[in-house]
Amino acid sequence: MLEAEARALPAAFHAAPIACGLVLGSGWGEALRPEAVHVRLPYAELPGYGASTVPGHRGELQLITLGGKRVAVFCGRRHCYEGCSVEQVVYPVELLRCLGVPAVLLTNAAGGLNPAFRPGDLMVLSDHLNLAGFNPLRGAHRPEWGPRFPDMTQVYDPELSARLLRLGAERMQAGVYVFSSGPSYETPAEVRAFRALGGDAVGMSTVPEAMVAHASGLRVAALSCITNLAAGLSPTPPSHAEVLAEATAVKPRMAALITAFAAAL
Repeated sequence: MLEAEARALPAAFHAAPIACGLVLGSGWGEALRPEAVHVRLPYAELPGYGASTVPGHRGELQLITLGGKRVAVFCGRRHCYEGCSVEQVVYPVELLRCLGVPAVLLTNAAGGLNPAFRPGDLMVLSDHLNLAGFNPLRGAHRPEWGPRFPDMTQVYDPELSARLLRLGAERMQAGVYVFSSGPSYETPAEVRAFRALGGDAVGMSTVPEAMVAHASGLRVAALSCITNLAAGLSPTPPSHAEVLAEATAVKPRMAALITAFAAAL
């Protein structure tokens, strides 16, 4: 779908294989500590994608060296709640596929549902619940996205997920991520329902990209930073300011984990 746009990227993207792609959610973009930055492209310069509109999302595609590996990084993402099309939401993983990138690490900020979780924990996604009311694979069948009815038994690569848990060491969790379309935070009744369904954290991103990437044959891993407790579990109402503040506090651990993950590929 984006083969022409991939070919039009600066020559550095094609000079050597790219080990993995990163899609960085709220607060995660500031956690990068690359050894080198080779290319920076504002999203506004990517046809069909468009500038990010959400605070905490830098809105830039970078080609960097991280952990000694060449890594393509989307610093920020587009969301359904911005009024974006499905094509815009999954643009990062589709462009990475067209560049021949074999694996992608998706990150986000999420609200904790599991009573054992605390703000500042990092959660490796073991599975997800798509409760947003749409499937990003709908529409005319695209052979480059795999079979018409792709299997979703293991969206999140078990080996990559286990590696993240080992590398993260302290305050690491594994759990089920609930995808809600947003932009409003969930009601206490919804939070109780999500928990009853087996959810451990809830957020407004990641699942569409994960589904398309997995169907397309990419290896997928995903990380949530638990930035707050969900509505009804927290003594204060959730806010985006709280999300960004907690992500900032956890930034050194985020940076170390992302770098170690890239180095281990």
